Amino acid sequence: MPFSKHRRGHTLFMIVFFVCFGMTSEVFFTAFLSLYTGVAINNKPLIALAGTTYVWMAFIYALIPVLGFFFYDKVKNIPFYFRLPMYVVILYAVEFTSGYILRATTGSCPWEYKTGWSIMGLIQLEYFPAWLFFVWIVERLYVFVNNKIIQ
Repeated sequence: MPFSKHRRGHTLFMIVFFVCFGMTSEVFFTAFLSLYTGVAINNKPLIALAGTTYVWMAFIYALIPVLGFFFYDKVKNIPFYFRLPMYVVILYAVEFTSGYILRATTGSCPWEYKTGWSIMGLIQLEYFPAWLFFVWIVERLYVFVNNKIIQ
């Protein structure tokens, strides 16, 4: 189990690592998306490359090593071209569920999608290719951190 006595430090390190990685990735993604679409974030000039994330995302990115613990060993032998879309489906489920819970408890979801192909404003289907790339990086980092950095 990820929080058993002998794995607590390992799991805590991985949680902090993936929270930092996820939130940093999100800031970069939103900054470059803003530049690409020409829609400024917080009225900043586009050239400022202003990006954004939400504190709530820390709790969501903290799920990566926990879910990885339960899923990775079961799917690691499946070819990556099947495995990565499975990860995106899991990601969409987490995004939808957490967004729905945030909307129900706080009155809004921080990432409400208002344009494009979205499901209830909680999942943006056009981001599927970007999510494929993201989950590929996350899987590589999970394996590296889990097997090489932490012994």
